[in-house]
Amino acid sequence: MIEFEQATVVAQGADGPDGRAVDVTILHPVTCRLTERRIAVVGANGSGKSTLARLVNGLATPSSGRVVVDGLDTVRDGAAVRRRVGFVFTDPDAQLVMPTPREDVALSLRRLPVDRAERDERVRAVLGRFGLADRAEVSVHALSGGQKQLLALAGVLATEPAVLVCDEPTTLLDLRWRRVVDHLLDALDQQVLQVTHDLEAAARADRVLVVDAGHVVFDGPAADGVGHYRDLMAVR
Repeated sequence: MIEFEQATVVAQGADGPDGRAVDVTILHPVTCRLTERRIAVVGANGSGKSTLARLVNGLATPSSGRVVVDGLDTVRDGAAVRRRVGFVFTDPDAQLVMPTPREDVALSLRRLPVDRAERDERVRAVLGRFGLADRAEVSVHALSGGQKQLLALAGVLATEPAVLVCDEPTTLLDLRWRRVVDHLLDALDQQVLQVTHDLEAAARADRVLVVDAGHVVFDGPAADGVGHYRDLMAVR
């Protein structure tokens, strides 16, 4: 369960007329409890939706208020939260750091208390689950964009997080790979919070948050949330 308790994010902006730095509110106070299995977050570019998502695993920290995941405060219990919350970025190149898929997944497992034989077995199993077994030893740079995103997901899910946060995971993918990733996310047992511009994916969620200018302006059923966002964009 993800809980936002008056969580606010303020950043220091440019100098004001008097030469002093002016604070900029990136995310206005958010209070909600997310218990659903699939939550979508939609909003225009720069609306604050990615900041909201990054609060869940501590990539961003609240300037005031707090965020709690399964009873763990994301600031006070940051390390424990990161063990429970996996995060997938828009661009897989931002998180693939090892030369081959096998090595990249193995790196994700390095913190788990397993011996080398068990780790190697888990790497093979994860790559097989994501259809990457035959690519285990090729260069990561030789993978297609879709395969890279699958590998990024594989590395995160190999550690078996309770919650998965995805920040626009299909934005850079073509239609074929978008469907592959969408179907994979829909089938996961984990609670998934997905930031997305894909309104079809959002419509399949159990709950939708609409973020606009740093405010959560809608929180409710998916169909209503998508409709609210469409109406919002129609008047811009």
